[in-house]
Amino acid sequence: MGIGKPVKQVLILIAGVILLLVGIALLVLPGPGLLLVLAGLLVLASEFPVVEKYVDPIRDRAMKAAEDSVSSPLRIAGSVLAGLGLLAAGVIWGVVPGLPLGGWSTASSLILSGLILFALLIWSYKRVQARRAAAGE
Repeated sequence: MGIGKPVKQVLILIAGVILLLVGIALLVLPGPGLLLVLAGLLVLASEFPVVEKYVDPIRDRAMKAAEDSVSSPLRIAGSVLAGLGLLAAGVIWGVVPGLPLGGWSTASSLILSGLILFALLIWSYKRVQARRAAAGE
């Protein structure tokens, strides 16, 4: 038995708003903020067409930011160091007792942010390399 349309809309609204709010928070915190804002808008647009007009501008900015992150070896090195810093901070927050907001809940979010950063860095690098190869053909 399927769920009703109003229940589906509420669930999509909740999921989209959560992704959107987390993305907005990650615009100033370490993490893939713009991509989560885009994900939230895409989820919301699937059920609420009025949101669609915001998707393309955010998608363009997110893709530009992803490409800019691998535009030079210095930026790649900085991103790798930031990812390693997040992983190290996560381990420290999990192991050292008495730190503010200490414990594995904070540690796991830092570690997850570091892993997401590495995944996005690899994805961005492959995307840029594929575009350069296509342009060089």
